[in-house]
Amino acid sequence: MALKSQLDNDIKAALLGGDRFRADVLRGLKAVILNEEVAKNKRDEGLDDASIEQLVAKEVKKRLDSVQQYVAAERPELAETEQAEAKILEAYLPEQLSEEDIKVAIDDTIGELGVAGPQAMGQVIGAVKGKLGNAADGGTIARLVKEALN
Repeated sequence: MALKSQLDNDIKAALLGGDRFRADVLRGLKAVILNEEVAKNKRDEGLDDASIEQLVAKEVKKRLDSVQQYVAAERPELAETEQAEAKILEAYLPEQLSEEDIKVAIDDTIGELGVAGPQAMGQVIGAVKGKLGNAADGGTIARLVKEALN
């Protein structure tokens, strides 16, 4: 619950500091968390930090996807807003691992599982995601596992 209380404190700080944009982004994140708590029937006890980090990662990914679409549609002002929102939300994620660190984890996992070939891709991706959690992007993991197994 530490992450959720940090979010509450940051909303208060943003409002007191007059940063409406940051406060609105964080309120939106809080609403996403509340919706997930209600959906999972955990409103009273709340979600754990790992679950909240997963939600934050999803929200960041949504915004980065929107940035790409706005850039493709030649709407830089909208892309800039989405990029700013993603940057605010990324502060609530653990520091992301480099591709080299992810490759090391993939190689270790392949060795532990004793698998080879593209047919083991799902198994390796699942195991690596389990090890690294939210410290690595799922798309990056999938790409690097595919490279390692081919």
